[in-house]
Amino acid sequence: MVRETAPCPVPMPDYHWTERQFDEMSWHDCHVHALRLVEGEYGAGELVLDLDYIVEWLCDAETCRFRIVPATLRFLEVTNLRLSLDYAGPSAAMGPFSIHAIERRDEPRERYVAQVWTIAINWPRGEIEFEAKGFEQGATGAPVMSAAQCLRADERGSHVEAG
Repeated sequence: MVRETAPCPVPMPDYHWTERQFDEMSWHDCHVHALRLVEGEYGAGELVLDLDYIVEWLCDAETCRFRIVPATLRFLEVTNLRLSLDYAGPSAAMGPFSIHAIERRDEPRERYVAQVWTIAINWPRGEIEFEAKGFEQGATGAPVMSAAQCLRADERGSHVEAG
């Protein structure tokens, strides 16, 4: 398969999002290249995902192209983290995992109401669930037009190590 990618021909706005835009956003088929845990105060921390955020799907009857921006998604004051990714079951090759969706819900606890986040993984199978106060997401590189949904390290910029 030939990969077609090109920098976007027009200047793009600074991409920065918070939980205020959650209902307008979709992470479907966005690929995660790295996951990092950052220790914080009082047992909480940050969950940081380096991902290819699909800003726009450009599809016609025959093909799709994607406007993708390398981004960092940072969940704030994270607790009660549970991770499940199964690369062994389907004999999946090591590589970025793909998000199906990110959901949030409120759940009552004994002393507070928790905001519970679930990241459903569509390849390989898995799920990430945790409590968090919110998120921020920002671009780490220039947008790219691509026939693929996942960028190579050289397309993402210098913040990701090439394998």
